[in-house]
Amino acid sequence: MTDRILILGGRGRIGSSVAQDIATHTQAQITITGRSPETGRVVSSSLGEKVQFLVLDLAEVDKLREAIAHVDLVIHCAGPFHYRDANVLKICIEQGVNYIDVSDHRSYTSKALNYHQQAVAAGVTAIINTGIFPGISNSMVRQCIEQFDQPEKIHLSYLVSGSGGAGVTVMRTTFLGLQHPFAAWIDGKWQLIKPYSAREVVDFPPPYGKSGVYWFDMPETFTIPHTFPLVKTVVTKFGSIPDFYNHLTWIAAHIFPKWLMQRRYMIEFLSHVSHLMTDVTNNFSGIGVAVRSEVTGQKNGETAIYCATLVHENTAVAAGCGTGSIAQLLLEGKLKKPGVLPVEEALPTDLFIQAMDSRRIKINQSWLTKTQTHNADYSNSPHSDSRD
Repeated sequence: MTDRILILGGRGRIGSSVAQDIATHTQAQITITGRSPETGRVVSSSLGEKVQFLVLDLAEVDKLREAIAHVDLVIHCAGPFHYRDANVLKICIEQGVNYIDVSDHRSYTSKALNYHQQAVAAGVTAIINTGIFPGISNSMVRQCIEQFDQPEKIHLSYLVSGSGGAGVTVMRTTFLGLQHPFAAWIDGKWQLIKPYSAREVVDFPPPYGKSGVYWFDMPETFTIPHTFPLVKTVVTKFGSIPDFYNHLTWIAAHIFPKWLMQRRYMIEFLSHVSHLMTDVTNNFSGIGVAVRSEVTGQKNGETAIYCATLVHENTAVAAGCGTGSIAQLLLEGKLKKPGVLPVEEALPTDLFIQAMDSRRIKINQSWLTKTQTHNADYSNSPHSDSRD
């Protein structure tokens, strides 16, 4: 029988990239959803005969429940996840349907993890935080950690060119992430961090080179310390190309009144203006992504540093590969872990490597000297204070 997949929010840039990856690597019948039938028909027709479209609003619970009842796997791509409850996951568990999402905020991650025992009891595998970051980046961390006798510190850096090939929803996610301080695991305790603070200049692989990144609230800041309890520090930093976007984002995080940044109309305004700007800058910056995972720990009785890096020319396509590869492994029966798990806990490294190789995504790995680490070069930016 043909596997059936339901992709919620499948008409967006990320959702359609997930659909494209699954259509390329499996024989599954895919149904994508959205609230606009016109847009949906355009997206589904561009993906071929294996993809159908269903008009569906997540608020239509009965219709949602009926759609889930007729598939083997649900992929939740309907962000931003700051606003989402875990109702889709709950229905999947009730109906015994496996679940994947591209969630990218700890508030949603926390809600989803509360259903772990119910998923175990139902035999449902639910894998959260898939995509590129979080997603592939988390598996890169696991790959690095496995090189050590005792890992101690993780430093994750992400860099996106222009819009990354994604839509307005991703812009919303960025600005929503600036609203509140967040807890980060530093030196074995939770410490409060201001978003978009502590600028560092990190040396990414070509074509990016040295680029600025800032503290940013990501679910892996929260999940990785629980998955790898020996780790004492987890740093997650994000930056944009061209660099002036970083300075504009810093202003939004630190200069704009907090009450204003917590208004939806302001988030919408900033998101749409930013997306219009990237329509111009994409022409010379590209829409690629770079990920750098650096782990420090003990190896053979000595302190060592191991680094994995990835560069992809299209951020949205890379996210599709991360989520699509998980879907493929679930459909093929190679990945079965009942419960609600972040991707770094659910996906073994050998399967991760196979999935990336099949998608021609190259991850470079190497041991580093101290002069090659992320902190070998710092910016003289006026807003580089770690506590800001």
